[in-house]
Amino acid sequence: MNDQEDRQMHKATCSDCGTACEVPFEPTEGKPVRCQDCFRKNRPQRSSGGFNRGPPQMHDAKCTDCGKDCQVPFKPKEGSPVLCKDCYVKTKE
Repeated sequence: MNDQEDRQMHKATCSDCGTACEVPFEPTEGKPVRCQDCFRKNRPQRSSGGFNRGPPQMHDAKCTDCGKDCQVPFKPKEGSPVLCKDCYVKTKE
């Protein structure tokens, strides 16, 4: 037997299409319930590797070590050192 066969199912009415359905949880008044078809249509898209936030916002900066203009994926704070990609890699070697 698998988990779905062991689950207690509860009768409900789909909030989207009005179809009678069964769900693996007890419906709570005021919260929408969806049948399998409507749930699949409205399910958020998954991305591989977590949240899909898009590319990071880049900020202009000047490298503390070499003085070269660069961009970094964080907002630099005044008085805190900022390293360009080349200088950052050098510190990791």
